[in-house]
Amino acid sequence: MSNNKKYVVDANFIKEAYNLNLSLVEFLLLLYFDNADDPTFDLDVISHKLKIEVNDILFAFNNLISKKLITLISEKNDSGKRYDKISLEGFYKTMEENQKKDAKKNIKEDIFSKFEAEFKRPLAGMEVEIIKAWSEKMYDESLILRALEEAIYNGAINIRYIDTILYEWSKKGYKTREDVENGLKKPYDNKKLEETNIFDFNWLDDDDK
Repeated sequence: MSNNKKYVVDANFIKEAYNLNLSLVEFLLLLYFDNADDPTFDLDVISHKLKIEVNDILFAFNNLISKKLITLISEKNDSGKRYDKISLEGFYKTMEENQKKDAKKNIKEDIFSKFEAEFKRPLAGMEVEIIKAWSEKMYDESLILRALEEAIYNGAINIRYIDTILYEWSKKGYKTREDVENGLKKPYDNKKLEETNIFDFNWLDDDDK
């Protein structure tokens, strides 16, 4: 890059460009627009600053447009003349969504590690699938962990019992840990819940530990 211009880029920007499998020129264009005070598409200026051939810039630019990572927004300058400004909103939105997915994945991995810590053994394959079903289709992760705590308190640390707790809470309309805390008006008692499975068939044998 020329004119001793230092282009600033953070790790998330680089990671997203890598995940999107962008070419080097596409990445440099995004980086250029991200750092530009007035991100307009001036082909000659960009080619001069990035030291990239015009045809390569055009090809990369069109790819970014087709991938909906950048868009052209028509604006007026101080003299009333219209010009096209580059928006990276599509790229930023994609990066934000992927960061949320990564965060959710990390939370799930944390759930599995907590279950294994309390069970004092690695989870069986069926147990992993049941916990995935809870978190992906039915229950908030904070509710699942709260149900694990309830099972620990009652001395019944097994998937079937936790399944029952979640089922009973769902009937009461509890969706999060906060709902449970607000709904429980008295200290825990030691009465076990009736072991009614929410699934249509038995996932595990009765001797779950």
